[in-house]
Amino acid sequence: MDRPRLAALGLALALAAALPLAQPAPTAAAPPPEFAPVSVSSGLSHGTTVKGQFLSYNDFHGAIDPPSGSGAVVNASGTSTPAGGVEYLATYLKRLRAEATAEGRSTLTVGAGDLIGASPLVSAAFHDEPTIELMNQVGLQVSSVGNHEFDEGVDELIRMQRGGCHPVDGCQDGDGFGGAKFTYLAANTINNETGLPILPPIDIKVINGVPVGFVGLTLEGTAGIVNPAGIKDVHFTDEIKTANKWGTILKTFGVKAQVLLLHEGGSQGTASPTPGVSDCVNFSGPVVPIVAGLNPEFGLVVSGHTHRFYSCTLPNSRGTSVVTSAGTNGQLITDIDYTLDTRSGRFAGITAKNVIVENGVPDGQGGWKKDANGVYLKNPETVDPDAKKIADKYRTAVAPIANRVVGSITADITRTATPAGESALGDVIADAQLAYTQGAGAQIALMNPGGIRADFDAEASPGGEATGQVTYGEAFTVQPFNNLVVTQTFTGAELKAVLEQQFAGHEGQTTTKILQVSAGFTYTWSASAALGSKVTTMALNGTPIDPTATYRVTTNDFLANGGDGFSSLTAGDDRATAPGFDIDALTAYLAAAPVAPGPTNRISTTA
Repeated sequence: MDRPRLAALGLALALAAALPLAQPAPTAAAPPPEFAPVSVSSGLSHGTTVKGQFLSYNDFHGAIDPPSGSGAVVNASGTSTPAGGVEYLATYLKRLRAEATAEGRSTLTVGAGDLIGASPLVSAAFHDEPTIELMNQVGLQVSSVGNHEFDEGVDELIRMQRGGCHPVDGCQDGDGFGGAKFTYLAANTINNETGLPILPPIDIKVINGVPVGFVGLTLEGTAGIVNPAGIKDVHFTDEIKTANKWGTILKTFGVKAQVLLLHEGGSQGTASPTPGVSDCVNFSGPVVPIVAGLNPEFGLVVSGHTHRFYSCTLPNSRGTSVVTSAGTNGQLITDIDYTLDTRSGRFAGITAKNVIVENGVPDGQGGWKKDANGVYLKNPETVDPDAKKIADKYRTAVAPIANRVVGSITADITRTATPAGESALGDVIADAQLAYTQGAGAQIALMNPGGIRADFDAEASPGGEATGQVTYGEAFTVQPFNNLVVTQTFTGAELKAVLEQQFAGHEGQTTTKILQVSAGFTYTWSASAALGSKVTTMALNGTPIDPTATYRVTTNDFLANGGDGFSSLTAGDDRATAPGFDIDALTAYLAAAPVAPGPTNRISTTA
């Protein structure tokens, strides 16, 4: 594509941002229970073809270190493989690129959002600058934004792209921050004032003379799952309409091979053995109807958000699209081979498979070696030294903070929920926030289950702490969002309205989210009762909640601002904000005395 044509295309795309969204394409027929194997051929090859490779991953979540505990392995096809860690991810990306280059194929590395946010302390302590620096190092070139890119708000996301020191904490590592060398795409994140996307909506790469267009989206429901305070000046538009709008513009200017980078996904169904990383068994999820409405030029959809692995071929409006996801935490890379028809400018064929980023040492018997503490041994032969150098800089910087013992527990405390939706760890976190806000008159604390990101493990750790001791790093892994803790006044009737919003189908709530509750507060909900009437009893210290009386209720500010669909929590009065963050409430509680698992007897359910 010559320079004048590219210039005209750039001008047209800039102006087109203000155009209304097109209506979605006709919905395809319902797909069969199991979709086709992951291979698609357009049948449109009229001339010579060129070959290429996309390498993709999604939902990295700042996983610089290899995941630990139950998340340390990829479970697939009846086997468990230790995987992940950025220095291993870098090695596998280089290997896969080298294979493609040796075969004469062009190669691009792309992502599907949530590269940052909900990150371990080694990245989060530095506002995820380490992850952006490492994504530059491993060669990422373009990615959609995801919901967690908005954890610290729109302005902070733009800083991640453009660079510059943090407005409050500065450049903590002392060497500045240049921002992302890759391009974040945000086609459906629209500035309320200008009507334009906050970041580029599309990117174009020319492969041996054939243009390939990328459209990047987060899920339309992002506003309901991030802190509303950080996104008050933007809104999120429909995935199908937005993708097709930009896809049509690309096609008008001759870009007919199109890739959708979409932070929304699906999952494989249950099977025995566990489906493989590149299977598509009993597939379902929000991505299915989205793909069904896409223009046929979208031959490939790189998806995410659900943290599941799969490679599928799904029907679009007038054909099929290959749809992929590489799970989470950099444990998989999707290796996508494609051909482009040089005459039609379209994809002529696409195949995809997920590759496990193995980091362990084989034991020679089909398993993996472990040390005396049961931790998988890492394989130095698969470590990329350049990525490790950057990662080690931040590991060293954060170690004094992460390894500081902040308290203790008497046993493992997990997120495993009872049939009523209550967990032992949810009880503990709610109790911690209640204790932290006694000075504000708190009587009840509520905690969203999605904000609890890991379990507490009481076993001794290779890091040096004794059995039962908890480090700041471990506590931060459980609660990594740095939410504020706020206390508000509600009437009993308003409190009931909050609890009624827990259930799928109520005022747009797509899934049931049972709020965890503090000691002294109890309630019962009925599975069969109508929406709006599911909560049948509520009591505080054994006394029924009075609909007209007032109560002081503590939550994190994500909930207080209406996050997770709890708009009723914005109706509180006399808001008081505690000093520090939710992690400070938790560590203070752990320090006061050894903490036992919560009793899980505060929420009950009936048929």
